[in-house]
Parts: sequence; C-alpha cells; structure tokens
Amino acid sequence: MKPSRIHHVAIICSDYEKSKDFYVNILGFTIIEETFRSARNSYKLDLRVGQQDQIELFSFNNPPQRPNRPEACGLRHLAFEVENLDKSVTELQSKGVETEPIRTDEITGKRFTFFKDPDNLPLEIYEY
Repeated sequence: MKPSRIHHVAIICSDYEKSKDFYVNILGFTIIEETFRSARNSYKLDLRVGQQDQIELFSFNNPPQRPNRPEACGLRHLAFEVENLDKSVTELQSKGVETEPIRTDEITGKRFTFFKDPDNLPLEIYEY
C-alpha cells in the first residue's frame, strides 16, 4: 500500500462552538459540511484547509483530556504552511491568539512558530 496523500486530520474538541469559531473565524478554514449526529448527541464539522486538505472537527460528551507533556507519545502537533509568517503571526495576535517567539528550523532554515487551539492542541505555522 502506498497512500497518495493525507485525506484528513480528525480533532476532538471539548467545546464545539468555541472550536468551530476558532477554526472558521480565526484560522479562516471553510466549512464543507456540518452534521449533527443525534444518536451520539454530537457534531462533525468538515473543514477545508487550502485547496484539498481537510480537518474533521468532532464534539463528544466529556472526552478525556489530552496528555500535556512536551514529548508525550502520539501526535505531536499539526502544522500549516503559510506564505508570510510575520503577517500570519500579526493576524493571529490581533484575534487574541498567543504565539510563541518565531524560531528558525536548524535543518531547513525555514521560520516557524507555535500556538494552541481552544483545547491546547499544539498548532504550528511554517513559512514556505
């Protein structure tokens, strides 16, 4: 098997409306489809990132907390490419999102920084 690309990334949130606002109004992702699943009393929100990438945002009643250790086993962070890192940082900060200081990747020489979503999921923006 050789997959051709990542189809989507799934995120479970603790506060659906807060996370929906963050990913749509702060990060600017486009809603593809929003589905209320009555059997689970939860939402599934499909979001478009860029031209073809997707995030599935799920709500569940009382999901367990994410381990909060810097190097916990599992998915470490989710990174998004941006054309202009300084402009992106300024935009995030103007919307009340705290960002870490900009750093330079010692391997690629590219600049990046981290910030967190409403559930403290570490997110990265990486300048291409």
